Amino acid sequence: MSVLFCVVIITQGGGVAAPIASQVLGEVLPYLDVIKSEEKQTNSVTVPNVTGMELSEAKKVLKNIDLEYDIQTNNETNDIGNPVIVNQLPKQGITVQEGTKIILYTD
Repeated sequence: MSVLFCVVIITQGGGVAAPIASQVLGEVLPYLDVIKSEEKQTNSVTVPNVTGMELSEAKKVLKNIDLEYDIQTNNETNDIGNPVIVNQLPKQGITVQEGTKIILYTD
């Protein structure tokens, strides 16, 4: 059994620190295979390599294995057709739970 502690030192207002701590833990805990007790068990999947693929193809690949995605782009208009994936997080080969969000970075 693993134990993870998160210490947040609040000097001024928990309303500022709590959302940040929640976001950090929400993104880190799934990668440590920590789940909420009320969550149903899901299947584990291995993150595929979608780097170098066009965005539309990468979306299909992730959807086929029940992974979610979020797109981060350097293009301010986000309107360049079908950009290419230049990076992803987590990387290829990492085992995650179905429904995990993969961050796709486009050119």
